Amino acid sequence: MAAVPSVPGVLTESQVRQTAASIVATQLPSGAIPWFTGGHTDPWDHVQAAMSLSAADRCDAAVLAYEWLRDVQRPDGSWAIRYVGDVVEDPHTDSNFCAYIATGVWHHWQATADRSFVERLFPTVARAIDLVLEMQRPDGAIVWARTESGPEAEALVTGNASIHLSLRCAIGLADLLGDSRPDWELSAARLRHALDEHPELFDPKPTHSMDWYYPLLGGALTPERAAQRIDERWDDFVVAGLGARCVSTNPWVTGGETCELALALDALGRTDQARAQLAAMQHLRENDGSYWTGLVYDIETRWPDERTTWTAATVILAADAISRTTPANGVFRGSGLPLCDWKVSEACPCPSPW
Repeated sequence: MAAVPSVPGVLTESQVRQTAASIVATQLPSGAIPWFTGGHTDPWDHVQAAMSLSAADRCDAAVLAYEWLRDVQRPDGSWAIRYVGDVVEDPHTDSNFCAYIATGVWHHWQATADRSFVERLFPTVARAIDLVLEMQRPDGAIVWARTESGPEAEALVTGNASIHLSLRCAIGLADLLGDSRPDWELSAARLRHALDEHPELFDPKPTHSMDWYYPLLGGALTPERAAQRIDERWDDFVVAGLGARCVSTNPWVTGGETCELALALDALGRTDQARAQLAAMQHLRENDGSYWTGLVYDIETRWPDERTTWTAATVILAADAISRTTPANGVFRGSGLPLCDWKVSEACPCPSPW
């Protein structure tokens, strides 16, 4: 058996294998991974779960998950927002949901060095990325969704930060296969410039912790700017001994956000803080290795009444990043990914790393 992540004093290898088994037990025969048994599947959380299976030595189940995405991809390169079994419940297109397959395929390549897998999945990735970039505005930001009436107006910080990582992964895959994609590189540079220098382009969600930490993932921000970003709002979101709030105004800590914060802290080089956050959220662990979504801590109630595969998945991915176990452990640090450091505009007067 391949090595599986473990974090001394927090999670053993056996516990991580048990958590992966809880995700596999939820996976449908088609390969789709719903939020929980009987729940819906969305493409982003499905990929998050698939990545965790690659990290936990359940590669056959991970490949099945990616093949499901390949099989249900629509002709324009998109996926629906929400599936229940084989039924589409929300047919609209979420740009971040569609882009994230690139991060997943790159992660699986890093974990397994299976080039044939990349060759099979790259056409699916390429169609998805081309579709997402059709939703990029002239200012560099990417709108969050498209409906039957056309693209929505709003662009979101978290979604765009995640898309930026996915674009870097897509470019890495293209480079691996000798398929030059300068248009993807320029789009990634324009998007990074918008995120770093033009926050006014994005619909603000300042109470949501994801908008706080997600721009760190992928290793894009300079260490100084990343550290300042984390320190400024630490007390707004982190509850000592319990994890991170999903929303700063609510007494609700969530496992997924806490583990994503751990990934962001690891990307910043604060591995001890990352380990502390992974340890803090273990009160959400169930005996079978699954994880409850969150805790309303002022009344000591787990809510919602769900044990979600994406929470369990992010636990595994955080454990891998912190422990440096698998070859894919550095994906959220941006390890090995192209920088996409094109100069995006001679006319923009703001400071620019390009």
